[in-house]
Order: sequence, then C-alpha cells, then structure tokens
Amino acid sequence: MTELGRIEKPTVESFRTKRKLYCVSSVYPVHDAPADYTALINKYWDEVTEQTGKLEAAGKIKKIFCESIYVQGEDALNALAKINEKALHIIKKKIEEGAVLLPIETKNIFSPFVDWVNCLKVVRTPEVFTKVFEFFIEISDKRLQHIMNMIEGNLAEGEAGMLIMKNEDRAKLQFPSDIEVFLVTPPSYDDILRWFREKARDFNDQE
Repeated sequence: MTELGRIEKPTVESFRTKRKLYCVSSVYPVHDAPADYTALINKYWDEVTEQTGKLEAAGKIKKIFCESIYVQGEDALNALAKINEKALHIIKKKIEEGAVLLPIETKNIFSPFVDWVNCLKVVRTPEVFTKVFEFFIEISDKRLQHIMNMIEGNLAEGEAGMLIMKNEDRAKLQFPSDIEVFLVTPPSYDDILRWFREKARDFNDQE
C-alpha cells in the first residue's frame, strides 16, 4: 500500500493507467460530544478533503464506496446525513465533481451484521459470547466478501475510487494486485485515537 506524501511526479504518472483506491478511515461525529472531540472530528475531515485532493493527481475520484450504505441516490445521501454528516460533505463535493456514490452494502447482510454487533455488546457469559461471536464472524465474512465484490466489479481500469470504511474492517479486505491502494492518514487521526485512549484510561481510573 502507498502512503500519502511519498508520491513523486514520475510515480504519479505510472499510476494513471491502474485502478486506484483512496482509503479513508470512517470517523463518526458523536451527538453532544465534548467540544475537544468535535474540534478533532472537524479537523480530521478537513484534512481528509485536503489529502484526497492531493491524491487525485494520480486520478480523479469517479466511484465512491462508503460503509453502512445499501441504498442509492438521494436515499443514500439522506442516510449519510443521519450517521455521518462530515463524510457526507466530502462525498457531495466529489459527486458535484462527477463521482458516483455506489451502495457497498446489501441490506440482507448488513442488517444481521449490525444485530450481531449489538448482541456482542450486551453478552455477559463466556459461553454465550462464544456462540454469538461465531455467528458474528460468519456474517462479517459474508459482508467483507460482498464489499470486495462491489469494489472489484465497479472500479474500471484506470479509474480511481474512494473507500470510506473503518480501518479495522478495511484491513481485512484482500484487494487484487491490479488495484493500487492509497491510505489517507491525516495527523488528526492519531489525535482522535489518543483522545479515546485517554477517556478510557480516565474511566478505568474512576472505577
């Protein structure tokens, strides 16, 4: 995978005929979040916009793939407005520039996936957790395969796409060798991870 900032002009030229995927970690706003977290989120998506713009020297974004979306058109934009308005802003900008937002999920897989995730949050006994986790892994594998098929089937030769997806899920995807993957990693992403670690540490200290 290629890291942003290491692309020199001769290298950019060599990417023009390849399929390219600019991968953005999906970071979500939180309702009534502390002001410092909201500031980090705003900074993160501003940096994503800036860095993807620089990456487009290797190819303008033509296809957009975003986790949690299994509908199209205005329905997709309305769904994004409810779950991640910051991602919606950059997606709408790319659509205005000629990109297309494609549904990366399918409802009959994504809905059970969300249910099993929620089940894992409330399970207390090890025996039940093990059983629920088996169902979760099964549906998770199906989901990742579907996402991979959507990207593989819709990103044409020479095209560039943008994938907005949690890093931990994106890391499980096995991209074919003819798709060049670029990781968009703004400095503020590490600040967000640090913010969550500090909050978790403060919570544990209070117990």
